[in-house]
Amino acid sequence: MSLKIVLGMSKSQTSQSLVVAGIMSGTSADGMDLALVKISQKERAGGVRIKLLAHRAFPWPKSLRLAILAAMAGQSDQQTTSTPELARLNWRLGIAYAEALSSLIDSTKIRPALIGCHGQTVYHQGTPGPYAGRRFACTWQLGEPALIAAALRIPVISNFRPADIAAGGQGAPLVPFLDYALFSHPTRNRALQNIGGIGNLTVIPAGALQEKVIAFDTGPGNMIIDALTQQLYSKPYDRNGRIAAQGQIITPVLTAALKEKYFRQSPPKSAGREQFGAAYAARFLAACRKLSPQPEDAIATATALSAESIAHSVRRWALPLTVPTRPIDFIVAGGGARNTTLLAMLRDRLPQNVTLTTIDATGIPAEAKEAAAFALLAYQTWHHRPGNIPSATGAARPAILGSITYV
Repeated sequence: MSLKIVLGMSKSQTSQSLVVAGIMSGTSADGMDLALVKISQKERAGGVRIKLLAHRAFPWPKSLRLAILAAMAGQSDQQTTSTPELARLNWRLGIAYAEALSSLIDSTKIRPALIGCHGQTVYHQGTPGPYAGRRFACTWQLGEPALIAAALRIPVISNFRPADIAAGGQGAPLVPFLDYALFSHPTRNRALQNIGGIGNLTVIPAGALQEKVIAFDTGPGNMIIDALTQQLYSKPYDRNGRIAAQGQIITPVLTAALKEKYFRQSPPKSAGREQFGAAYAARFLAACRKLSPQPEDAIATATALSAESIAHSVRRWALPLTVPTRPIDFIVAGGGARNTTLLAMLRDRLPQNVTLTTIDATGIPAEAKEAAAFALLAYQTWHHRPGNIPSATGAARPAILGSITYV
């Protein structure tokens, strides 16, 4: 697969070509996705060409996933997660990332020159809040980059989000940089929906310049579905949406859930387990149980919440930006792209001029996109170029993202 990406560059940069590894683990906390991509620049084309060389998903060991979830929730056996636990988790994740990438390199015989590691978000506060006499936004991704660099003898770029927050943004979403590069089109409107633990949407009007792109988190993607499936069925997720397909949507619960303040907020906005984590899932399940004893109905209702919140975002914020006379391609990636029941609910709720497809149809595997995005962001940082889109994150200016850990 070879895809042309126009980013803009000087003639002095056109000979650069790198194989870059991207590592991504998201709010679902089910594992990590890795991608190896070759990024090269062409003077005549005035752009960059990305070739996906390999990708692979690595599930977390059970004990490590439990530690990640405890850190995200701030709870471990009803006690606050300790500072030693967080320090150990940071280093344990670094070991896991290094081992996974080493395995991918060994199996493919492809050695990258650079690594972009997003890390595991354990806390994200995109808007300012009070603490110790000041108001500020903050974010925290774990996964010690020095361990990765030392194990593989390859420079690592990590800690991507803080630079955008320091520039006045929310530190998220960052994947729209890749979305615009890959999918902007002169005559077609594009909407890119990733459905991970949290759903996020990138809107690219036909013929739009990068500064006209908006992107934001739509709310829970798989997060509530997974939490309820784990509790009710002792399964990590609803494979292909089979459980939801057997249930009935509990309409009063869905209607009440859609009144959540977050869904009414205007972009830029970002969400995580802070809004839609364990406490929210517990309240949602309690509301379902009051009206239906059938566990499959709770899963169906959680799936409908994800579908309706995404469709609402398209109707409320995407449609007004798109060129009315042009079609809208709605392209879904992430783990939710494998949930056929969720996709069917989405199709039923999207406007008629919106055509839904999964990103696999474009030649990019759904599981590889976000990892490839952080490979591209690492490439940008390595060459001292910005990687955020201010209109998406709310930043006052473009920013060079991340910290470099040398070998």
